[in-house]
Amino acid sequence: MSLSKALTKPLAQLSHDEWESLCDGCGLCCLHKLEFDEERGLIYTTCVSCQLLDSESGRCRDYAGRFKTVPNCTQLSLDNLAEIDWLPDSCAYRCRFEERDVPEWHPLLTGQPIPVTIGVKAMAIVNEQEVEHEEDLEDYIVEL
Repeated sequence: MSLSKALTKPLAQLSHDEWESLCDGCGLCCLHKLEFDEERGLIYTTCVSCQLLDSESGRCRDYAGRFKTVPNCTQLSLDNLAEIDWLPDSCAYRCRFEERDVPEWHPLLTGQPIPVTIGVKAMAIVNEQEVEHEEDLEDYIVEL
């Protein structure tokens, strides 16, 4: 099998579709994060998902229209990858940015969906609509 162009072309030269194909569907981008101690940059991930996350597929239910429903949704781009330090080590965007190989299970290498043991499929996810108060998010911090 030949490597996908998304894995071999420089990031700045990827087409929109090639860029989007880097997403493995882990869904971890769609989990709420809490920042504690801004000086040290401590960011904690919760098991509380965006209301649009389909935790079975790890994909957004309304990707094209997500900013209408979730205005603060993170749009990964070449311009902001260096600033987003909470992406998992296995994230293809992060791997490519750091000039590392993507994990051997990545869908672009295997042609198969992400394994169920990786990402939100392996977690007990709580939709943000089920959390009454934002300050309760601390109760949902998880170790990744």
